[in-house]
Amino acid sequence: MEAIPDQTDSEFFDTRMTNTDPNIAPEGIAITGMAGRFPGAPDVAAFWDLLLKGEEGITRFTEQEMLEAGVSPETLANPDYVRASGAIRGADRFDAAFFGFSPREAALTDPQQRLFLEIAWHALEDAGCDPGRFDGLIGVFGGAGMNSYFIKNLLVHPELTGEPISLANAITNDKDFLATRVAYKLDLHGPALSVQTACSTSLVATHLAVQSLLAGECDLAIAGGVLVTVPQTAGYLYEPGGIKSPDGHCRAFDAGSQGTVGGSGAAIVALRRLEDALAGGDRIYAVIRGSAVNNDGAGKVGFTAPSMDGQAAVIAEALAMAGFDAGSISYVEAHGTGTQLGDPVEVAALTAAFRQTTDRRGYCAIGSVKTNVGHLDAAAGVTGLIKTALSLYHRKIPASLHFKEPNPEIDFESSPFFVNARLRDWEAGEGPRRAGVSSFGIGGTNAHVVLEETPQASSGDVPAQAQLVLLSARSAIALERASGKLAAFLAERPASLPDVAYTLQIGRKRFRHRRTVVAGDSAELAAALEKRAPNSVYTREDPADTRPLVYLFPGQGAQHAGMLDGIYRSEPRYRRALDRCAEMLEPWLDVPLGELLQDGDMLGETRYTQPAIFSVSYALASLFEAWGLQPDGMLGHSLGEYTAACLAGVFSLPDALRVVCARGAAMSACEPGAMLSVSLSE
Repeated sequence: MEAIPDQTDSEFFDTRMTNTDPNIAPEGIAITGMAGRFPGAPDVAAFWDLLLKGEEGITRFTEQEMLEAGVSPETLANPDYVRASGAIRGADRFDAAFFGFSPREAALTDPQQRLFLEIAWHALEDAGCDPGRFDGLIGVFGGAGMNSYFIKNLLVHPELTGEPISLANAITNDKDFLATRVAYKLDLHGPALSVQTACSTSLVATHLAVQSLLAGECDLAIAGGVLVTVPQTAGYLYEPGGIKSPDGHCRAFDAGSQGTVGGSGAAIVALRRLEDALAGGDRIYAVIRGSAVNNDGAGKVGFTAPSMDGQAAVIAEALAMAGFDAGSISYVEAHGTGTQLGDPVEVAALTAAFRQTTDRRGYCAIGSVKTNVGHLDAAAGVTGLIKTALSLYHRKIPASLHFKEPNPEIDFESSPFFVNARLRDWEAGEGPRRAGVSSFGIGGTNAHVVLEETPQASSGDVPAQAQLVLLSARSAIALERASGKLAAFLAERPASLPDVAYTLQIGRKRFRHRRTVVAGDSAELAAALEKRAPNSVYTREDPADTRPLVYLFPGQGAQHAGMLDGIYRSEPRYRRALDRCAEMLEPWLDVPLGELLQDGDMLGETRYTQPAIFSVSYALASLFEAWGLQPDGMLGHSLGEYTAACLAGVFSLPDALRVVCARGAAMSACEPGAMLSVSLSE
């Protein structure tokens, strides 16, 4: 059993962005997080690297591997048997304890449901969302492929499963419980819907998540799909005219296309209303501006056949919802299975939909991620969505592989499309970069999503200063692994340290093994984590989720010239609170507070010391309040008692300042050892 990382392998951290452009339309759904496991790529970062390199993630098994997996020599001898599949690593591994599974429950649960749960966790982490602290409802929408694990593994071991149709077996293996299991294990309270429409499942789930967000049913949603075939080491028999390729390659839109190749995988996106994502400073990969779902009905030659009319209608509807002219779309991630019937129908449908608003030819690139990782069935649609969102984010369009010459059954010359056969920069046009993503399921349920690049927004003005960076994990080993991964990431790709600190503090669940690091920039943070420098890295185990917080306010003697000047310059909330105190002190002090705080000699005089310390302490507590810190108790030494009393509501701020000034003046005037009496009427 292999534990999943306690900290996500996220490629990015939240950026504190604010929408300052009045031309940015707030309508739309932002993709704020994503996660996945793909053939040849264990995570999204590796997936994007695979796409950029133009590589294929399909595994080609040796004869010995197939024999060891139980494939018979007779089957291997069949010339039509293809020893290829989009396998994924670690499909048999699961951190049961992390998600509260008993070993038996984990063993009886469909690996698809286990993997979907893991990917859901990572997608929320990538979105910077700790469900326990998220202010709103989180929904789950997703579906799975056929459960081959139950058929091939559990049913042959009745001593484990007992009665095959028992409720226990249904709960751990039935597709109905995919979404609700995630909601239960992660404590999510929005809609939890399992969606099943064959190959279009995950993109249909995305459409439903979009609709739920727009309707206000939830405030963040995760949507996706999963397919895990058992066993992973397996090939298939090629059937002429079928959907499977004779050589294990998918050649979408090519003259030599003869089908696709199957694969396992899981993919999930995290979605928020755009206005909420902008207000929250979320990192946004891309924006969904329109989506649509329909069905072919009976208007096709057979149940499994595609329908040009149905596909064209769903694409046109999504464009209409977005309010886009098709001429503004510069890339389409197609369903692109590489089948002799499917590809020509798809391009004809796209052309028919685009021709409703544009007559342009040959301007829009088209491609299919199935040429890289195969057909991932229930996870296929969101896999294409993730590819396209990353393309918009990085402004690069990866190559659609294995394309040499166009399928002669496809009329590219009079269409808006050309096959994107090489990696290219996504050049800007007159407007924002836009794309479409299609996914069509056997049985006729079609889905199309229209995307737009992330709105240009200004980065928050965060001055350079030291940051407190927090890491936590369920075990000491996991904490070391998380620290090493963060150090390696920052060493390779320096990031904004305030963004890193914010994401790790706010967007991660807290576990008992904790590490804090103080650093001035990402390079210093990476070095500190690598060396575990004792002067800047502090590690401890804390079984409590929260600790009581007590403020201890100092009395006279803690003052020094220029105290908290750095915080005054860098923290607006502290600055406003201190300036407010300075304004209120004007009737009782003959020196401005700002000038007083810089003069060590005057700070040595009690009549000045006490209002200065009070004001600084009060302003610092106001800053802590702005950070969300609420004390369970407050104590003060001497003068500090007045600060605590003011913050507790015993005094108003003006009254407290007046009393402190009177107290300081009286103490300065009295002889050593004399009793002090302060008149509040002064």
